[in-house]
Amino acid sequence: MSVRPLVIKIGGSLAETGRLAPVLAMIGGARIPVVIVPGGGPFADAVRNLQSEMRFNDAVAHRLAMLAMEQMAECIVGLQPGMTVARSLDDISEAVMDGQIPVWAPLQMIGSDKTIPASWDVTSDALAARLAELLEARLVLLKSVSARDISSAMDLMREGIVDPVFPEIVARADLGWSIFGPEDDAALAALLIGEGTA
Repeated sequence: MSVRPLVIKIGGSLAETGRLAPVLAMIGGARIPVVIVPGGGPFADAVRNLQSEMRFNDAVAHRLAMLAMEQMAECIVGLQPGMTVARSLDDISEAVMDGQIPVWAPLQMIGSDKTIPASWDVTSDALAARLAELLEARLVLLKSVSARDISSAMDLMREGIVDPVFPEIVARADLGWSIFGPEDDAALAALLIGEGTA
């Protein structure tokens, strides 16, 4: 891909806090290429509850959690004009070239990725980092909690803000990343119009 989009992971919890719609509107007006990675939100919570009741293994739960992200991707596309579901690097490239914002549905690309453990140690944070690694792109995590005083991926993991696999991918890929909380929307807006830095 000749143009490297900024990868923005939108935490599923933003849907529960009422922040999702305004963030999507902000991203919809971006002047830089962007690809969205959705969290699983309530759909992933449903997978956790079903696993507890039905006792299927973590490998099945991992795939279902990625399908939860795909359900959230469909919701996002339904909420914000100019966005489209993307299931491959080609889909992402074509969407960016067409002036649309791709919203990543990860199962097709990551379902058999041997670098990603099939367990709850992996959330959409690690998958977003993996996509950024594949795109050689920078990553922004949008969270419902503030992490301004935390500077390392390992510290974020220790605080329970990202999953245990996220720091491994960041280190392996030498990935540039930032985390934005609820108080950072002005910085996000500046970034999206090309006037800020992640």
